[in-house]
Amino acid sequence: MDIRELLQKSVYFGLGLAAYSRDKIESLVEDMVRRGEVAQKDARQLAADLVKKGEEQREELRHLIRSEIAAALKEAGLATTARPAGEDRPAVE
Repeated sequence: MDIRELLQKSVYFGLGLAAYSRDKIESLVEDMVRRGEVAQKDARQLAADLVKKGEEQREELRHLIRSEIAAALKEAGLATTARPAGEDRPAVE
């Protein structure tokens, strides 16, 4: 498995984790409403705030991982190139 495949799998895992987290957050907030810890009218906003915070933290983690990988590649003397967004592989003619 090359570095590109590893990174791609990591991104897919992160996306799956994000969806799982959103479901878990909504479930947790619903439980809090049932127990009377949160008012029904506040539940939707609380869930949205928690999901947003989670997304912000995942974005920070993604940036940290990218910078650490770039530093490791530089230290190893491997060439790195930036590609335009959405361009995974060179075009084949």
